[in-house]
Amino acid sequence: MERQLVERELTSEGPRRARVKPGGRRPARSVTINLAESPLVWLHARGHLSDRLLDAGEALRRDYETAQLSPSVTMRWDPVRVKGSGAGGLSPGERQVAARQRFDAATRAAGRGLEDILLRVVCAGETLPEAEKGLGWPARSGKLVLKIALERVAEFYRIT
Repeated sequence: MERQLVERELTSEGPRRARVKPGGRRPARSVTINLAESPLVWLHARGHLSDRLLDAGEALRRDYETAQLSPSVTMRWDPVRVKGSGAGGLSPGERQVAARQRFDAATRAAGRGLEDILLRVVCAGETLPEAEKGLGWPARSGKLVLKIALERVAEFYRIT
């Protein structure tokens, strides 16, 4: 995975935004991502999630994306790799395997029945009402279950 630089801006007038620039010598383009589009950030901004739970969710999502667990297209658009050491001396494949192991361990730490809400809201970016409907849960029950799951994930990642 290509190294990326993320610049975060927080203003009182608008939502949190991040400016992502592909790593390398000459960035060809930059992309602006609205972090407020994440269901976790939305819940955090309205006081429903603490900083600790937000950090736990972001750590889980980062491992999910690094492990490349999301559905992919038939064509791989990854840049050609140049020989060299990766982060922490690990190759891209080793980083992917390590992230998969952390992700699996974190979802196991959350407990049976809680991985569904984590996958839907944290990893897939579904809103709570969509996740509740998809899981067949009563309305407004997802927030409580998500908080319990994120507490356990925070303990796994040792986030204080």
